Amino acid sequence: MRDAVAGGADGLAMAGGDGSQAVVASIAAELDLPYACVPAGTRNHFALDLGVDRDDVVGALDAFVDGGERRVDLADVNGQVFVNNVSLGVYAEAVQRPGYREAKLRTLLDAIPEAFGHRASGKELDSPAAILVSNDPYRLGHAVGSGTRPSIDAGVLGIAVLDSEEHAGRNPWREWATPTFEVPADHPVKAGIDGEAAELEPPLRFASRPRALRVRITHRHPGASPSAHLPDSGWAAVRALGRLALLGR
Repeated sequence: MRDAVAGGADGLAMAGGDGSQAVVASIAAELDLPYACVPAGTRNHFALDLGVDRDDVVGALDAFVDGGERRVDLADVNGQVFVNNVSLGVYAEAVQRPGYREAKLRTLLDAIPEAFGHRASGKELDSPAAILVSNDPYRLGHAVGSGTRPSIDAGVLGIAVLDSEEHAGRNPWREWATPTFEVPADHPVKAGIDGEAAELEPPLRFASRPRALRVRITHRHPGASPSAHLPDSGWAAVRALGRLALLGR
């Protein structure tokens, strides 16, 4: 990729899923080059929230000849760039398990009882059950646009915390926005970074990179996220969190 730029390339594009998009987007941001997201992966949530038509893979390349440009945020954890989210806790445990790719929902359902106060290896698991840190906040719940981000240029992280059963109040989840976030730990932490299994050394330091990426999107595509309404219930938001953390990249 860097060789192509050294050879005269004046823009970068990536055809693949969200994990691959993050790798190339980070280089484009570093070099301040325009970037096109080509949705050739499984779910392509970054493309969805950018407003790229996920059913038009070839047409996405027209961004360089018939497109508009805008700047959007990236985020990182301990220096590693992500375009969607990092999951910790129950969702990260599910990503780490064998068979996750083949049966994502079943793997999540197997992991949830352990996170909600049931015994695992003779010990009670600590609260919270899960943390989702996203590159700008998601809308959560049943409403239209649930599980998508209204924008990716607010310059903040979205933090959503799912409490274990004994600590959960009326709403089992809490959410807020902040430009930086830190998670302390006394051991390496399993994580799902844009749906890919990883292990991170503590402390986990998250930061937004406001308007770091120049993206180009063809005029034939929507150019905006489908988010429209606020969440309508706490448990609906939990289900949306699960979908976000476990969707394949």
